[in-house]
Amino acid sequence: MSEKIRIHLADDHQVLIDGMLAVLKTNSKFEVVGHSLNGLELVDKIQSNEADILIMDINMPHKDGIEVLKELSQTKHSCRVIILSSYDDIKLIKEVLKLGANGYLSKQCAGESIVEAIESVAAGKDYFSQNIQEKIVSSFSGNGTEPSTNEVSINTNLTDRELEILKLISLEYSGKEIGEELSISLNTVETHRKNLIKKLNVKNTIGIVKFAIKNNLIKQ
Repeated sequence: MSEKIRIHLADDHQVLIDGMLAVLKTNSKFEVVGHSLNGLELVDKIQSNEADILIMDINMPHKDGIEVLKELSQTKHSCRVIILSSYDDIKLIKEVLKLGANGYLSKQCAGESIVEAIESVAAGKDYFSQNIQEKIVSSFSGNGTEPSTNEVSINTNLTDRELEILKLISLEYSGKEIGEELSISLNTVETHRKNLIKKLNVKNTIGIVKFAIKNNLIKQ
């Protein structure tokens, strides 16, 4: 990435773009290189302005955020994407994660966390506002969902046991419950959890859950 983090903004409300511009211009590490009011304009601009980060609403005219993510996934464009949306439907969240989004912020709390989100995503991490994290994790508990038997869709060096534990973590089983389910000790569960975090290059349970979502290990 360039010395400054280059940012493109996309939302169909000019007043929201103006508000983000005002916030981001106060940070010397950021450079806003463009903005778009609809998805069609966005696809054209993002191909040429070499933005590092795209901050994008889902609900836009001409092309919505889902269509934009699908198009970007078919190109060599390397920008990382933060979704900024008033929608927090879990199916929508899971869909954009599968399509490669690196962060998801609720518009209600964006003012408090947008700078942290940009810095985290620019550093190669994922970022989700607290309410979105809670949505993701809670969606896997208490709903009768069973772990999928689908194969992992990317190459990893995970063992069969680690895949079992990954699925159960994503379903919000506690360490004790995983041990009982698989007839192994709590210490063994925690060892596998640490190995998963290291192998998947994630920081926490949310990272494990995102991997499970993207690789179809959980039935939707």
